Amino acid sequence: MAVFAPQADGGLALFANQPRHPRWWALGLGVAAATGFQPLGLWPLALVAGGLFALIVARSSGWREAALLGWLFGLGHFTLGNSWIATAFTYQAEMPAVLGWLAVPVLSAYLAIYPAIAAGVARALTRKGPGWGFALVFAGCWIVAEWLRSWVFTGYAWNPFAMMLLGPFERPGLALLAPFMGTYALSGLAMLFGWALVAAARARRWGLLAGGGAVLVAGMYLPQPAARETDLSLTVVQPDIEQSRVHQSELYEDHFRRLATNSLPKTPGERRIVLWPESGMVDYLREGYPQRYYDSTTAYGSPVLARRRLAGVIGENSLLMTGAVDLEIGEKDGLIRALGARNAVTVLDDKGEIVGSYAKAHLVPFGEYLPLRGLLEPLGLSRLVPGAIDFWPGPGPRTLDLGAYGKAAIQICYEIVFSGEVVEKGTRPDYIFNDSTDGWFGAFGPPQHFAQARMRAIEEGLPVLRSTTTGISGVIDAHGVVRQHLGMRVQGRIDGKVPAAAAPTLFSRFGNGLGLAWATLALLAGLIAMRRRAG
Repeated sequence: MAVFAPQADGGLALFANQPRHPRWWALGLGVAAATGFQPLGLWPLALVAGGLFALIVARSSGWREAALLGWLFGLGHFTLGNSWIATAFTYQAEMPAVLGWLAVPVLSAYLAIYPAIAAGVARALTRKGPGWGFALVFAGCWIVAEWLRSWVFTGYAWNPFAMMLLGPFERPGLALLAPFMGTYALSGLAMLFGWALVAAARARRWGLLAGGGAVLVAGMYLPQPAARETDLSLTVVQPDIEQSRVHQSELYEDHFRRLATNSLPKTPGERRIVLWPESGMVDYLREGYPQRYYDSTTAYGSPVLARRRLAGVIGENSLLMTGAVDLEIGEKDGLIRALGARNAVTVLDDKGEIVGSYAKAHLVPFGEYLPLRGLLEPLGLSRLVPGAIDFWPGPGPRTLDLGAYGKAAIQICYEIVFSGEVVEKGTRPDYIFNDSTDGWFGAFGPPQHFAQARMRAIEEGLPVLRSTTTGISGVIDAHGVVRQHLGMRVQGRIDGKVPAAAAPTLFSRFGNGLGLAWATLALLAGLIAMRRRAG
């Protein structure tokens, strides 16, 4: 049966019956839905694609076909959305770069399991045929599936469908609902919006379709909330160190000069925080390592001298937060050596003393550690980040009380994408610092990463301060509005004030339990609606 069936009155009924090749449609709609992510930002197309996908699932013959359609949708969706991963393989020499183009569809084939779960379970719980009862059940299943994707096998929470509702830099968009729902529930709502547009078109209620579209557009361009600032100054530094140059030891001093020249105080004695990116600091800043490790860095072979040099750069009354590497030293094969490393943020005062530290908890498989090393290393696989030892995970979210410089939550690189896992429970910070090295991620990765940092700000009601090596760096307020930013491949600094935190949000109190509650409500409402319709 054709997708567009001619009617006696000369009109067209959109999806009057199941399309002739539903599997190809599912694959294509998955690709179309991924165009809503940054930097393309075609969110209207993405919402309609999501709604059409739900429709063909509703018309599928049973849960097995629905699950297959969901898997095909996910395969297309994640292959385009995660295409930036292939770029990371071009910045290492241990494995052929062509493996990157294999890694993307392989990862997508796994991630596609979650849309398959949503589609299969929704179809198993419902009768064949579209309706709002099915739409609500499907939305509830989608919420649960995205939540599962965020933690199963350590989780990969990149690009939830909720990102379609995030407005442009100066507007929060419909993501302003995130404090009351959470990201994953917002994803379910985005699917419902897509369904509503498709349902109006199927019924040929063009006025309703136009009105609904206008409401969505208006919601995406709601006026930005008024700016609220604290009296704490900040300097965000973006050195623009190309990824291929980050680990070249002969360039370490040049990297330091880029950071230092963009960090000098403009108002001597001003109380401020200075924020440097991940991979910005190569010197080992902690004492107690074998001397050969200090000799491999640039600060005269001494962690004390390295810290004093940093203190001299930032000046009096400044506090530096910088990406760093800490070593775990122990004995192996009769030698004292580094057994592992920590991807860390180290906080230094104006005397060069360490006053706080955070170690990354969500490590990147194949990036910071090699899973099943004993099995995979003999096959020629290795980490993308140079080094013979793996990074070890930290204990999870921590709030660092820095006195007059506020309470800081720290999230390193892609940790910021994990909804509900960025703030230590019971200790609310004043702001979140997210340092990152986004030079790995090509043209698509950095805008997507930055967008997800904005979503965390909205969800938690906390400003996010972001420093990266190559962009996008920025100051995001507690409503997700980008107050200042530095674009990709720009060297520079941002000076200003730390935005004020909002009151604790509903999500900050209940976390992802809030999203699961919305999923339960949607499932129950959908099942009740279908029972009443059958009666």
